[in-house]
Amino acid sequence: MNLRMIGIASVVVVAALLPLAAVAGPADGLLWPDAPAAQGPVVDAKSSTRPDPQTAETDPTEPPAAAGSAVSPASAARCGPELTSPGGIEAQTCVLTQSGDAWARTYYRNATGEELRSVLTLMGPGGRTMQTNCAVEAGDEPGVCETPREPSRGGSGDYSAVAEFAPAEDSDDAPLLLRSGSNSHGSGGS
Repeated sequence: MNLRMIGIASVVVVAALLPLAAVAGPADGLLWPDAPAAQGPVVDAKSSTRPDPQTAETDPTEPPAAAGSAVSPASAARCGPELTSPGGIEAQTCVLTQSGDAWARTYYRNATGEELRSVLTLMGPGGRTMQTNCAVEAGDEPGVCETPREPSRGGSGDYSAVAEFAPAEDSDDAPLLLRSGSNSHGSGGS
């Protein structure tokens, strides 16, 4: 008899949670909606900013919500296009704002087979910039790199971000493998 009650209760719980899971499904327009939590910067960020955002998000470890979805009016995310290099790097870069803070985040996948480095730059009003360096491990798993949050010094449209991916070895002649941007209101490409 106890087993029947447990079975019925389980069915009721699953039936109640299924619509919630469907609503919280993958956000359209994102490269990897289930990307792991953001990695901290490998090198300390330099202060100064100039960003460019416009769509929302509450949890900094979650990808931004799709345009047209219900989002908190206090948060926004503006993402550039999903880009892929011939060498096997895929990336999408976003500028995020929430509760008076602004920061940049790039979602990436490194299928090159070698470790890379990424430089993520957040650009804001008045020529201010913030730069973060992230190690990009070899492998085909999605990853995330983001700058620390800074107090916003303008509207979300005043910010933009750029992520650049290059080989990990420190060399002056190392080629740039991919540059991904958040794009601003007026730009058409990255």
